[in-house]
Amino acid sequence: MGRQHAPKHGSLAYLPRKHAKKSVARIRYWPKTTSKSPVLLGFTGYKAGMTYVYTIEDRKRSPNFGKEVMLAATILETPPILVCCIRAYRKTPYGLENYGEVWMKDPPIDFNRILTIAKKNNYEEYLKKIEDNLEKVTNIRVMVTTQPKLTNVSKKKPNIHEVEIGGGTIPEQLEYAKQLLGKTVTIEEVFKEGQYLDIAAITTGKGFQGPVKRWGVAILQHKARGTKRGVATLGPWSPSHVRYSVPRAGQMGYHQRTEYNKRIFKIGKDGKDVTVKGGYIRYGPVKGSYIIIRGSIAGTKKRVIRLRQPARPPTEIHKAPPQITYISLESPQGK
Repeated sequence: MGRQHAPKHGSLAYLPRKHAKKSVARIRYWPKTTSKSPVLLGFTGYKAGMTYVYTIEDRKRSPNFGKEVMLAATILETPPILVCCIRAYRKTPYGLENYGEVWMKDPPIDFNRILTIAKKNNYEEYLKKIEDNLEKVTNIRVMVTTQPKLTNVSKKKPNIHEVEIGGGTIPEQLEYAKQLLGKTVTIEEVFKEGQYLDIAAITTGKGFQGPVKRWGVAILQHKARGTKRGVATLGPWSPSHVRYSVPRAGQMGYHQRTEYNKRIFKIGKDGKDVTVKGGYIRYGPVKGSYIIIRGSIAGTKKRVIRLRQPARPPTEIHKAPPQITYISLESPQGK
């Protein structure tokens, strides 16, 4: 009988498994878009919970093509986001440099919980500086804030993010940003049903865990010396150094993860259509606009989820949105 092959679980590609600095994910790359007109490349939502849906399988290469299948789905509450600032960037040998920014006039009261805009906010002067040097600008981005007061999340302080504008030319992007400044943007203006998107989130934290739970190593026999819930050897005597690939105890969970090509099942405006009986556990009812995404998503309930246009879109593009025949609204507590 041959030796059992049982490598440790967990990919070394995600090292170091450190505690994330913030509970909101950071997007480091914005994809190029083929749109001829300017569009926002991202949005923000709050994770409400999971349910299951019945839909007609429309992937032609699937063995269930044309049949009704049951799939897991995640509900995100997506209230409109407020565009509060325009930022212009130029390229330098050291990366992008902020060339100028224009803040909105008369921000809402909740905005003071994030930061305070200077009283002498010379809107026209800052905007003219960007327009006069538009040939140096390579990227136009906007600062957007969430509106948790429109959701069932028990917080008052909004989250502020930077979202890039793609498509069109730089002058067109600036005009588009000027039209959005001080206004709200809905999820329907950024994404559409049936398309794919990328999701960036912070996973559920599990604290400090040992190598058995963290890496899935085997528990040694009860007569083993030293430890049972650990690896038998940490490495050779020489060199006297523990390699990074040796399973060790440490932080588990609460890491940033970006998942590619998650499909949107449905976009709706009335949260009652997807609120389960008794509300979602640790979240409650969905109040306003929402999206249903196929499969699971990283993070706990009420976690801020950042959405982005797909960086690696699939080759198979669906012309029509998925046909959903049933959305389960049964209580997750069995009541």
